[in-house]
Amino acid sequence: MRFMSTFLHGIGDYVGGIVLILAPYLFGFATGGIAQWLPMILGAAVIVYSLFTDFELGVVRVIPMRLHLIFDGIGGLFLAASPWLFGFSTEVFLPHLIFGILEIGASLTTQTQPRTRSADQSG
Repeated sequence: MRFMSTFLHGIGDYVGGIVLILAPYLFGFATGGIAQWLPMILGAAVIVYSLFTDFELGVVRVIPMRLHLIFDGIGGLFLAASPWLFGFSTEVFLPHLIFGILEIGASLTTQTQPRTRSADQSG
């Protein structure tokens, strides 16, 4: 069931992207390895592709929302599995797993079109 609006999803993308970039420092795993850099890179990527998504908070609206949600789902799956894929699960795994699951959840529950498409394009 897709109950989350694209506007709310966009807010979550920008806030979530910033949180992913800061997560290694906020949660104490800024050790310079893949555990640190992966969420930071994915956070930056989320912000960049959100800027290019065709929804209310997109700036250059060229990426369809459906494709954006696919990116979210793949990124979330990769983030959630990364502690085991890259072998750092004994050091840290919970932030990666939680944020990955949240991203997957958002990709599955967000509407695929902005609700106010006509009003959104007139401004």
